[in-house]
Amino acid sequence: MGILAAVMVPHPPLIIPDVGKGEEKKIQCTIDAYHEAARRIGELKPETVVLMSPHQIMYADYFHISPGKGAKGDFGQFGAGRVKLEASYDTEFVETLSWLAEWKGFPAGTAGEKKKQLDHGTMVPLYFLNQFLGEYRLVRVGLSGLPLAQHYELGQCIKETAEQLGRRTVLVASGDLSHRLKEDGPYGYQKEGPMYDSEIMRVMGQASFGELLEFREDFCERAGECGHRSFTIMSGALDRTDVCPEKLSYEGPFGVGYGVCVYEVRGADAARNFKEQFEEKERARIMAQRAQEDAYVQLARKAVEAYVRKREVLDVPQDLPGEMYAERAGAFVSIKENGSLRGCIGTIQATQPSIAEEIIGNAISASSRDYRFPPIEAKELDKLTISVDILGERQKVDSPDKLDVKRYGVIVTKGSKRGLLLPNLDGVDTVEQQIAIAKKKAGIAIQEQAELERFEVVRHY
Repeated sequence: MGILAAVMVPHPPLIIPDVGKGEEKKIQCTIDAYHEAARRIGELKPETVVLMSPHQIMYADYFHISPGKGAKGDFGQFGAGRVKLEASYDTEFVETLSWLAEWKGFPAGTAGEKKKQLDHGTMVPLYFLNQFLGEYRLVRVGLSGLPLAQHYELGQCIKETAEQLGRRTVLVASGDLSHRLKEDGPYGYQKEGPMYDSEIMRVMGQASFGELLEFREDFCERAGECGHRSFTIMSGALDRTDVCPEKLSYEGPFGVGYGVCVYEVRGADAARNFKEQFEEKERARIMAQRAQEDAYVQLARKAVEAYVRKREVLDVPQDLPGEMYAERAGAFVSIKENGSLRGCIGTIQATQPSIAEEIIGNAISASSRDYRFPPIEAKELDKLTISVDILGERQKVDSPDKLDVKRYGVIVTKGSKRGLLLPNLDGVDTVEQQIAIAKKKAGIAIQEQAELERFEVVRHY
């Protein structure tokens, strides 16, 4: 036995009648599709349901799997406290999955539980599932801030666990789509919202799971998506598996996208090894890009590799362009892995005797001291893309009208708080966005006045 089927479902509390109080009829197609998906799961009589929820405990660098014998929850926060659910956990599955992750050196397990109660991303699917399925046990899995490829890898661990235990297992990927479909929706409108929903329904409707790994992080963020990581874990659990996909519904009348798809497992298919295919494409892309890197980026890469592999600070090479020895300037080193930011550290003004030394120091910091990410490991080095920005002189400006997101970076200052944002960044299209992000980085409230400075950069790839 092993994985029998999978479903992609949304989790709006509104579709629970006691919460919606009639409003749920506006998304009746979603409710009907939910019933159909739950009915199909019920017919399979799974012993275990593995459910991925974006509203489960989430850490930046760790996947939390709920421990213990089970948990309870209700819809009290949505005005329907009398609607209660209870789930019994598959403790053997959880223990085996956690052990397998530890054995592989993969960051997943039962540590760090902060809230035992069931979240609504879990309860909404269970509300429908329980109408068609009696005895089963639950495995409740959270998401993380790690790259999408690692979410896929967690899915592979789930698949291996189900097969080791011989469990009749069904996967439930809980997640809404974009939250930014309409101006009058709860989160407003972004053009990326409808674009994301169109693309994700195409990908999931065709079970083209490899494309999930290619969605850009900034695009997903601007779309305000909820379930992409849930869907990616599910896809990893269907690695090398032949599935029959069926799109049951899509709606977005309230400004949030809701999609329902089901996947019947038909057998093995070695050609559907999507993570390996994605990584091979990434390797080819990075090798082609590395062949074009200039001296600035090559120096940053050598500094990262020397520090990660040997914990050595690279000596300044003797074959660099003359200005890298003679000139001083602030510099930022940005590192990405599989298209997602992996580290970015820089200096607003020169702190070292030369640009070369500035780059070396900031490259090391970006790879090991960016508090948002764990230090880069040696196994990641061949997956990294690096860029270097050399900052020009800062100029004070008295109005946002004198900024240009493509040409100028911005520095915002209020008292001792200071934040910087580089120019010409993906997903930053307006001066207002640029200032808002810089303020957030500095810990300055959006409505607070702040001094503005602009600067130009020379970006090296």
